[in-house]
Amino acid sequence: MATDWLGSIVSINCGESLGVYQGRVSAVDQVSQTISLTRPFHNGVKCLVPEVTFRAGDITELKILEIPGPGDSRQCGDLQQTEMGIPGVGCQVGPSQNGTGKMLKKPISSSAPQNIPRRTDMKNQDIIISPQQQCSKSYMDRHVETLTQSKGFRRRHNSWSSSSRHPNQVTPKKSGLKNGQMKSKDDECFGDDIDEIPDTDFDFEGNLALFDKAAVFEEIETYERRSGTRSRGTPNEKPARYRHDENILESEPIVYRRIVVPQNANKEFCTDSGLVVPSVSYELHKKLLSVAEKHGLTLERRLEMTGVCASQMALSLLGGPNRLNPKNVHQRPTVALLCGPHVKGAQGISCGRHLSNHDVHVILFLPNFVKMLESITNELNLFSKTQGQQVSSVRDLPDTPVDLVINCLDCHENAFLRDQPWYKAVVDWANQNRAPVLSIDPPMSEMEQGIDAKWSLALGLPLPLGERAGRVYLCDIGIPQKVFQEVGINYHSPFGCKFVIPLHST
Repeated sequence: MATDWLGSIVSINCGESLGVYQGRVSAVDQVSQTISLTRPFHNGVKCLVPEVTFRAGDITELKILEIPGPGDSRQCGDLQQTEMGIPGVGCQVGPSQNGTGKMLKKPISSSAPQNIPRRTDMKNQDIIISPQQQCSKSYMDRHVETLTQSKGFRRRHNSWSSSSRHPNQVTPKKSGLKNGQMKSKDDECFGDDIDEIPDTDFDFEGNLALFDKAAVFEEIETYERRSGTRSRGTPNEKPARYRHDENILESEPIVYRRIVVPQNANKEFCTDSGLVVPSVSYELHKKLLSVAEKHGLTLERRLEMTGVCASQMALSLLGGPNRLNPKNVHQRPTVALLCGPHVKGAQGISCGRHLSNHDVHVILFLPNFVKMLESITNELNLFSKTQGQQVSSVRDLPDTPVDLVINCLDCHENAFLRDQPWYKAVVDWANQNRAPVLSIDPPMSEMEQGIDAKWSLALGLPLPLGERAGRVYLCDIGIPQKVFQEVGINYHSPFGCKFVIPLHST
C-alpha cells in the first residue's frame, strides 16, 4: 500500500528547527519508517540536493498536496491538497456538464490560503509547492486507508490528456508550425473550464505568512559561507548606528559628577549629556573671579568674554540663520538692553555692541549718573561707534513690543538702586512689553529680581537661582582649571565643544 504514494506531492513540517519541505514522494520504507522526496523545496526555496529522506520521528505534520493516478498528468486539480483526519474535507466527485466526473474542491474556510489553477505541462515544468492545509500526524499507511475509505472519493482515469488540455479542446493541425503554436497558446490561455475558477478569493496574507524569510536568509548565509563568498548577514542582525557626535570606539565608563565644590551645594543642575553641575554661593563665586583676575583674567577680558557668549545666545534666541540673513533685511530684530550703573551693566553694554555688529537694532537704556565706572565708560565709547541707540529715559523706549529684552539692571550689591524712580519705571515697562526676557548673571534672591526672566545666563558656575530666573544657561568665561583648584573646587569642564550650554534642574 505504501507504493501507492509514490509520485504524490506532499508537504512535510519538521518543526521549527528543520522547517517545511515539499516535494514528490520517491520512496517509502515501512521497515525503517522513512520517506524520501525528490526535487525537494525547503521553506519555499529549491534545495541544492536532488533528494532528501525523513524519519517518522522528525515529521510533525504531513500535508497531501496532490495524489497522482495511473496515466493522469493532472490529478484532483492542479496541486490539489487533501487534509486527512478532518471529516468532510478533501476531494469530492461531482458531475460536470458533459457527463464526465469532475473533481470539486471544497474550501476549508474563507481565511485559508487557496491555490490558483495553473495550466502548465507537468512533464516539462517545475512544480511550485506551498503548504496549505493541515492533517493529523500519522504514518503513510493510515493516510492511504483513510483516503480510500472517505465518502465519495474515486480516482478519474484518462480524464485529462498528457498535455493538460480540456477533453473538448481540439489539437491544432500540423499544417503550419506557427499557426499550431499560436492555437496551442490560445488554448492554454483561454481554454479553462468556467467550473475550474475558484469560488473563493485568494488569501494573499495567508500565503505570504507561509514564507519564512529568516530561514531563507539563514540558508543563503550558510551556503555563501561554505562556498567562500561574502556573507550578507541575517535580517535579525542590525548594524549599530551612531550619531555624528558619538564615538564608535569603546572608552572608559563615564563619570557624571566631575565637579566637586568645597561646601554642600544648595542646588544642582545637569547638562544635556548628564554631567552634574553644582551651584556655588555668591561668596565663593566672587572669590573665584577675584583669584582669576589676580592671575591675569582681568575685568576687561571677562567683560569681552561675557559679551560674546551672551550675544551668541541672544542671536540664537532671535532666530539664528533663519532670521539673520541678507534676504530678511526687512525683518531686522529689535533688542531692548536695560543696564544699570555697575559691572553687570557693563557686561550688558558689551553684549549690545556685539549684537549691533551683527545687524541687530539695539536700544540701550542707561540712566544718567554724574560719575560712571571706568569699565562702563570704556564700553560706552565702543558702543557709540556702532549703529546702536542709547537712551536715558523710559519715555524713549519703544511703545510696541520688541523681539527680546536683555536685563542687566540687577546687581548683587547696591540694593538701594531698586528704590530709584528710574528703576521702577523700567521694570514696569519691561513687564508690560510682553517680550521675552534674558537676564545676564541675575542675583540669587527672587525678591531682588523685579523682572521675570524666561532665560538666565550664569557665568563660570551657576548660583542657586530660583524659579523666576527661568531656564538657566551656563557660559564659559575662560577661567583656567588650576584657578578652580586654588579656591578648593575640583573642576572638569562640562562645556565640551560649546561655550554656552543649557542646564536642567535635578
